[in-house]
Amino acid sequence: MTPRKLNFAIFGNTFQAKKSSAIRNVLASLETHGAGISVDREYHDFLLKENLMKPGRATVFDGDGFEADFVISMGGDGTFLKAAGRVGPKAIPVIGVNMGRLGFLADVGPGEFDDVVGALHHGCYTVENRVVIMVETDGEPLAGCNCALNDVAILKRDNASMISIHTSINGEYLTTFQADGLVVSTPTGSTAYSLSNGGPIIVPGTHVLAMTAVAPHSLNIRPIVISDDSEITLAVESRSHNFLVAVDGRSEKCCDVTRLTLRKALYGVKIVKRNGTRYFDTLRHKMMWGKDLRI
Repeated sequence: MTPRKLNFAIFGNTFQAKKSSAIRNVLASLETHGAGISVDREYHDFLLKENLMKPGRATVFDGDGFEADFVISMGGDGTFLKAAGRVGPKAIPVIGVNMGRLGFLADVGPGEFDDVVGALHHGCYTVENRVVIMVETDGEPLAGCNCALNDVAILKRDNASMISIHTSINGEYLTTFQADGLVVSTPTGSTAYSLSNGGPIIVPGTHVLAMTAVAPHSLNIRPIVISDDSEITLAVESRSHNFLVAVDGRSEKCCDVTRLTLRKALYGVKIVKRNGTRYFDTLRHKMMWGKDLRI
């Protein structure tokens, strides 16, 4: 039986013209398999400018005006996070093609993509559902996306003074973090900003969130892991009377009378994984976790 035609929506990094051969390989593979292609307008304009796609080969979309069987993110992990934010509650599985360096989320190499498309047609893949954090404010709503696949960070804006973050869990006071900031991370984001601040590595599928202080002014403050069903309430004090909220790295200024509530979103992000892909293998090979540097 002939596999049905699959439709793909493509997002990409517009600063990677040097990856032209890899981009051509991906697009050629889609064309060989007879796939339907829709491309984000900004990335489409980039592909035409760099002569990486013929005019009329794909349809173009803006914002979240797309439907597809799969979404392809062509770039690094940052591009993957942006694509996941655009997918939002559509529940379209995302494939990350790594055009960057680490590629922890974007874990498909351009040379592997043709095999991946073949696997999609034959159903030889799995889909992992990853939890997403939603941020709500009691003041002005956040201008950009208010949901994070990786993490939400509360950060100071000025150069010298730390901030005070009064924190409650499910209405019960936890502590006041005196620090440069606080990172609330999903298991997906536990190997990102949280890890660089001493947070724990959390295996995806574990139903918890991690709270990790950024440069805390106390030897007694350590990361804490809580259930992902928890509601986190944050009230911030700052000498400059404002602070930053970074949602998957996209930051926005808030005044310090703003009260933040973080909770699990009603939807998750679906990530395509090839059969045989193992999280611990990725952790060892790409993060060098457990590697004995003395050898």
